Amino acid sequence: MEATDRQLTNSSSSLSFRSVVTMSDDESASTSTSSSEEEQPQTKKQRTGQLPPPLEIAPTADASSSAIRNQASSLSLLTGAKGKSNRLIVLLDQAKLETIKNRRGNYELLNCDDHRDLCKKKLKKDPKEFRPDICHQELLALLDSPLNKSGNLQIYIRTSRNVLIELHPSVRIPRTYKRFAGLMVQLLHKMKIKAADNGTTLMKVIKNPFSQHLPVGTHVYGMSCQGLLYSPAGLTTALIPPSPDECENQVCFIIGAMAAGHITVEDHPYIEKMFSISEYPLSGATAINRILGAIEHQWGIV
Repeated sequence: MEATDRQLTNSSSSLSFRSVVTMSDDESASTSTSSSEEEQPQTKKQRTGQLPPPLEIAPTADASSSAIRNQASSLSLLTGAKGKSNRLIVLLDQAKLETIKNRRGNYELLNCDDHRDLCKKKLKKDPKEFRPDICHQELLALLDSPLNKSGNLQIYIRTSRNVLIELHPSVRIPRTYKRFAGLMVQLLHKMKIKAADNGTTLMKVIKNPFSQHLPVGTHVYGMSCQGLLYSPAGLTTALIPPSPDECENQVCFIIGAMAAGHITVEDHPYIEKMFSISEYPLSGATAINRILGAIEHQWGIV
């Protein structure tokens, strides 16, 4: 019996020793794990400290559009104020925006693809002249530019029928031509387009002449392949101030939105000089991208 009691006592003591050893192993493992977890964040902090600083995060679309509305609300002619600002003014001249009634009694935007026979037989004109898609492409180039998104651009359209249109800087033109054509038909018949959410006037037909809507002292220049040749950077350096805050007098560029022809001083007597930015004939959208890109580079707009 005494031998049996001794064996039980020895076995219980060995079990207790093993449990203590096991617990100590677990504690050491947990301690090592926690220490390794504490060391990892320090390593990450050290690594991130060695990286170069990130670029400044650009504002979201909602923030940029609200900033444009706030900046343009007190200066745009659409709100009734004729104030002076540091924005670049662009006029798309001779845009072929005309409506016609189809057989179903609905009005459509006259174009060379859908109304070729009508242009030849009834209007007695070359269908190639009716290219409203050129105005659509140029508007997309203007409105998508960082210069417009930063609130430094004011856009006007003058049609071949001498209809003058002003655009709010925050307007969003449809990307597809079919929807753009429907919007232009609505504008030409209702004389204005308003936003559905807040009632802001986004597009409006205004009174002629165009010169009465220009701020006093505005320098007006025409763009044509027959004008004085400059590089986009050279033209910007010669005509545009180094920064938008240093604009004593605003600058206006008149760019053609027609399929053939040129901007002439006879149509706009207030044009000071005609310029060209390439030795080759360029589309209106390409010329706009080159001019605005040079201005954005000079003004530090990214």
